[in-house]
Amino acid sequence: MKIGFIGLGNMAKAMIGGMLREGIVEAGDIIGSAKTRATLECRKEEFHIMTSESNQYVAEYADVVILAVKPVFLSEVIGEIREAVTEKKLVISIAAGKSMEWIEREFGKRIKLIRCMPNTPALVGAGCTAVCSNSLAEEADEEFCLKLMESFGRAIAIPERLMDAAGAVSGSSPAFVFLLIEAMADGAVKAGMPRKQAYEFAASAVAGSARMVLETGIHPGELKDMVCSPGGTTIEGIAVLEEKGMRAAVIEAVGACVEKSKKL
Repeated sequence: MKIGFIGLGNMAKAMIGGMLREGIVEAGDIIGSAKTRATLECRKEEFHIMTSESNQYVAEYADVVILAVKPVFLSEVIGEIREAVTEKKLVISIAAGKSMEWIEREFGKRIKLIRCMPNTPALVGAGCTAVCSNSLAEEADEEFCLKLMESFGRAIAIPERLMDAAGAVSGSSPAFVFLLIEAMADGAVKAGMPRKQAYEFAASAVAGSARMVLETGIHPGELKDMVCSPGGTTIEGIAVLEEKGMRAAVIEAVGACVEKSKKL
């Protein structure tokens, strides 16, 4: 199985690293293209994959074509590879906000298509990717795609109508969490803790809390209550967050991401 990446940015880097680490494909079975020679040389040296300056050549060579470019460039790229993508090839898009209907319209024909929305924690093997398929993609195609995406984290099949929500709650929200970690660390620094230690404590607390949600299956509200001792320090902090509208602000932020995704 030959895998072709059109675009070799950070997300493609995470995906290639996961695939090779898990032994899903060999380096010699991967080819990629990028806009700059520097990126091509960097990925070739890092992963020992084949590279090309031609998007069309990558699409012709590969059995699975992964569109790993920003949404603004997707129409241009599809125009370059349209004739090279036959009915036998599987196309996987990770472009935010671009529906399968839109992608097929750009190709001007029906294709085997799977749309994915990974997130940046994939860079450390802790990603969470939403996956949806069109009617031409067979069950084996979706299984293969899920296997690829699981090589760098979790992968969850969902209907396409939920992709904008998945992009917000998974794709965009790491930035919210980074902001939270930074703010928590700032609070610790204000209390006298060195900056480096503050980031370590804050990030570890977030990572551990997330694992508790995923591994215990306990409702987040119940886990929160377990930390809040009567008359204790934690409930004092929770009261401040509620007073400042943290819950509502996060809900509105996710909603804003969903609406922006629909307009891309």
